[in-house]
Amino acid sequence: MITVALDTNVLAYAEETNGPVLQRRVLAIVEKLLPEGTVVPAQALGELFNVLVKKAQWQAAEAAAAVTAWGDTFPVVETSPDVMLAAIELTQQHQLGIWDAVILASAAEAHARLLLSEDLQDGFTWRGVTVVNPFASKRHPLLAAIVNG
Repeated sequence: MITVALDTNVLAYAEETNGPVLQRRVLAIVEKLLPEGTVVPAQALGELFNVLVKKAQWQAAEAAAAVTAWGDTFPVVETSPDVMLAAIELTQQHQLGIWDAVILASAAEAHARLLLSEDLQDGFTWRGVTVVNPFASKRHPLLAAIVNG
């Protein structure tokens, strides 16, 4: 089974922070993901809360409920000391921002093959995890296989 990790922007779009068109596109993918084959980095949940409260102007309780629902739907990957050290290595070797690096390192810790993200470089691979833009015109073959059953 292919494990997929979800970045903050995918979660935020699913919550309709960028309009119904992007929400439908994301949900068409997310609804095909199996809970046992999908993970959410803890960092992404924290960032989602911040996006929902600050950008989307949700009430904190409403944002907390959305974050909890994601955590109840998919396993959450903790930001362990090993994840943080790997993220620091990523920032040094590949000039990623630390919080993006934490998400990618979390995905690697969970043995994910794909990290769905619009923010990171599409196609970038690190420790077996490939960043895949779910909105790219040409879908990555592994993501296509998941979505198409």
